[in-house]
Amino acid sequence: MMCDIDKVREMFRNDRYATESGAVIDEIDDHYAKVSLTITEHHKNAVGGVMGGVYFTLADFAFAVASNWQIAGTVSINSDISFIGVPKSDRIIAETQLVKNGRSTCCYNVSVTDDLENPVAMVKIIGFHKR
Repeated sequence: MMCDIDKVREMFRNDRYATESGAVIDEIDDHYAKVSLTITEHHKNAVGGVMGGVYFTLADFAFAVASNWQIAGTVSINSDISFIGVPKSDRIIAETQLVKNGRSTCCYNVSVTDDLENPVAMVKIIGFHKR
């Protein structure tokens, strides 16, 4: 599917929590998105690790882009995150995979890795089509 990614980035620029946290849209395709974030001191917790909410925010943003850039109106109704590793680099990437797209609900798996492909988190998100 061909689309101007700059138009999609403009569409999601008001998703301010994610974008002001540093999340950027890298790739899009049919019910797919790849987003990334460069980790800074702003993203770290009191003991120097990355705050879990950073991983969740990036995964949630990937879901939002993948499920809404073609037809807006899908919201998350349930999310389940498992933290499975720590990044070995300063860039993390969330990549979506559509599992099922039904009439009123959908299911996506989102993998979060560092840019060396080390797994960091896995997220399952159930969405509801409000449209």
